Amino acid sequence: MSEHATSLIRPLDQSRELTRRYILYVLMGFGLIVIPVLYLAGIISIETVNRLGRYMTFAIMAIGLDLVWGYTGILSLCQMFFFCLGGYAMGMYLAHHGGPEGIVDAAGWKIPACLYVVYPYAVGEAPGDALVPWFWKPFWSLPVTVLLGLAIPAAIAFVIGWFGFRSRVRGVYFAILTQAITVGAFNFFSMNNMKFCGTNGLTRFERIGGRFHLTDAGVQLTLYLVTAAALVGVYALCRYIVKSRLGRILIAVRDDENTLRFSGYKPYNYKLFAFVLGAAIAGLGGMLYVPQMKIITPWDMEASMSILVVVWVAVGGRGTLSGAVLGTLSVLLLKNFLTSEHELLFFLQSVVSESVYNKMVWKAEYWQFVLGGLFIGVVLFFPDGLIRLWHRLVGQPKTGTYGT
Repeated sequence: MSEHATSLIRPLDQSRELTRRYILYVLMGFGLIVIPVLYLAGIISIETVNRLGRYMTFAIMAIGLDLVWGYTGILSLCQMFFFCLGGYAMGMYLAHHGGPEGIVDAAGWKIPACLYVVYPYAVGEAPGDALVPWFWKPFWSLPVTVLLGLAIPAAIAFVIGWFGFRSRVRGVYFAILTQAITVGAFNFFSMNNMKFCGTNGLTRFERIGGRFHLTDAGVQLTLYLVTAAALVGVYALCRYIVKSRLGRILIAVRDDENTLRFSGYKPYNYKLFAFVLGAAIAGLGGMLYVPQMKIITPWDMEASMSILVVVWVAVGGRGTLSGAVLGTLSVLLLKNFLTSEHELLFFLQSVVSESVYNKMVWKAEYWQFVLGGLFIGVVLFFPDGLIRLWHRLVGQPKTGTYGT
């Protein structure tokens, strides 16, 4: 291509990049400013704000998976396990400080109310054999809880990746390995004698910091803003990584690992970095999820949940960080709409005739069929995801291996 033609194309590409950034900044402003303003103006309820905050925690996890899968080519089916590790860390902190007054054990520790399933004694009793588990005690402190909520998923991911990647386990075999770990973790956390409250999970906490009630509208709005800021921060961090030299190496690992190895690099080190970072990001999402959901159970890490995260990223667009966010929020909002009988019936009444409406039968469980159809349709007709479809519709070029 001639130098003159190149000089004409470069400003056009820069203009399109600025347009993408402008759209992204508008969306960030919508989340950080517009949603709170709509609530303060009385247009939306605090329940809607809380729901959006929970959806954003899943979007945080999806960005981490996109870094692992979309950019590095590692299909991980244990992201919800890492998410729940962060959630359990925060849940134990909240159980220490936010539940109703419980019994005091022989060592002087107040037993969290959710542990009654492990120690089924009446309130006020203090039997000598009832002791707060030793691994609960570090989660008394919020700073330590946040540190452990990031470090524990990262450490487990490091162990998995160290042995897996150095053994050159990859592709579908690594996916099976991570799925097996998720199933094992589900069974582990479901047992009462593990003292994670079994299938009941961690619940019965009402306050954060010992005094701020989780049902208070101001607290819920604050948690939403913290989550939105965390989403922006995680996106900015991952975008910086994928635009750097490190990001180009991660993409090379995905596209041709053997050639990269012959060039003198050690691909497993880069794969390990991405996998560990993705786990820590998932743990962050889990810690932000629990105060807004007020419960965390082993069912949140059930095997199908990790597969669902992969669906979110695939629908939005693998290898595009914004696509991971778009796919997650789109699918979750669609689920909320299709499982909300009032909203769905109101919509159907406005678009179909009364005779057709009276013959229609809809149940909330049917949304799974819609999700399955959406995923199949995207894979068959829009394999690059919704974000790349949007780029084509507005005349932007495919962002290629460096899409954000």
